[in-house]
Amino acid sequence: MDQQDTLILQNFQEALQADCLLPFCLFLFCSEENVWKLCDYVRKQRTAPLEHLFVIFISNETRTVPLWKQKSGHGDLPVIWDYHVILLQADQSDSLVYDLDSTLSFPCSLKLYAAQALRSESDIRPEYHRKFRVVPADSFLLNFASDRSHMRNSDGSWKMPPPTYAPICTAGHMTSQLLACVIACTM
Repeated sequence: MDQQDTLILQNFQEALQADCLLPFCLFLFCSEENVWKLCDYVRKQRTAPLEHLFVIFISNETRTVPLWKQKSGHGDLPVIWDYHVILLQADQSDSLVYDLDSTLSFPCSLKLYAAQALRSESDIRPEYHRKFRVVPADSFLLNFASDRSHMRNSDGSWKMPPPTYAPICTAGHMTSQLLACVIACTM
């Protein structure tokens, strides 16, 4: 990790401690909103060039993707997500992964994340093989919206408590774009 990466992390951790980012960090099961908030923080604070940041949607046709080293996991067992979203900082130094649901260091190197959180697909049944959709962070910030409909049961009740802040709506995108991103990931 170079000096700039350390500064990004230090500034972000200071913001967490000052509670100015705390609301989005407390919510499991909404990784897409956590990553949007993180990208927005980087944009506003100018802690890294947005062109070095990429949002990665992880899903598959069966919406069953295993990830290890997750806060909601138990021991060395994977968590099976319907989808998961992480942030990748890819510049000339070692690429870094920001996963707010991971028990690995924050951020951690892509190499470590791949080895410990993703692990090899050779030991995973085909229906659990993951697919990745990579979106530039600036595009994600401009186009992402969520009405949180994917977080509700068929009777309208919440699957898990939603974040306390208003749903993310960007100019021209007032309804959920999440399903389209996940579906595109499975093609």
